[in-house]
Amino acid sequence: MTDDSQRNFRSVYYEKVGFRGVEEKKSLEILLKDDRLGILPPHHESHAQVMAYRKEQYSDVLHALDVIRFVSDATPQVEVFLYMHRLESGKLPRSPSFPLEPEDEVFLAIAKAMEEMVEDSVDCYWITRCFVNQLDSKYRDFLPQLPKAFEQYLNLEDSRLLSHLKACSAVSRLPYDLWFKRCFAGCLPEPSLQRVWDKVVSGSCKILVFVAVEILLTFKIKVMALNSAEKITKFLENIPQDSSDAIVSKAIDLWHKHCGTPVHSA
Repeated sequence: MTDDSQRNFRSVYYEKVGFRGVEEKKSLEILLKDDRLGILPPHHESHAQVMAYRKEQYSDVLHALDVIRFVSDATPQVEVFLYMHRLESGKLPRSPSFPLEPEDEVFLAIAKAMEEMVEDSVDCYWITRCFVNQLDSKYRDFLPQLPKAFEQYLNLEDSRLLSHLKACSAVSRLPYDLWFKRCFAGCLPEPSLQRVWDKVVSGSCKILVFVAVEILLTFKIKVMALNSAEKITKFLENIPQDSSDAIVSKAIDLWHKHCGTPVHSA
């Protein structure tokens, strides 16, 4: 297995859905042997055929939504993706005007972030769909445990900071959905987000915990100066973007510190 730092999230996905010639090809060929997403057959020579099928399926589903007037040319692309996903999952609402479910908001946030990473709409849809499906299947039982794990590791790194959060009654009101359900989509800028999602795709969503811990450690002075749960949460939902790359690098170091050198562990 290649070193984690050599992986690139977008490249991993492109290789998994059958596209060649992207950056970091050597390390990706190693990653591809695992095919963690399970959307391609084991034989590489079949990938082009599968991708042709995926494009045809994309067109068919999009056409179906157009026929029933669920989407139009004015529908935002991420909403089109959502309705396609819901239709294929057998969960399409009766009308586009129906209120969104919480999981729809998660899908839209991830799809919006994915749009910044993937140019082709067909690729973007399938990558988003597979990423969300991975969260819903492989990590379904683990994601609810992440807030408790966050509290545990923050206590190990800075018990005084955790005590402040508890004194402000902020621990239960931290932006856990943003951090752990949306996997920091809408919180971190695209280059930093890619590095985090790379680890999630590679088999460990615990990296999300360490990113959250490192955000608190990085902005400790600011957080300690805030005296209410509302102010703390509001700040953490809109952290400054210029420290994101350093935060992710330090979070990966924390991940290795507490978990060794995880590859497939959740």
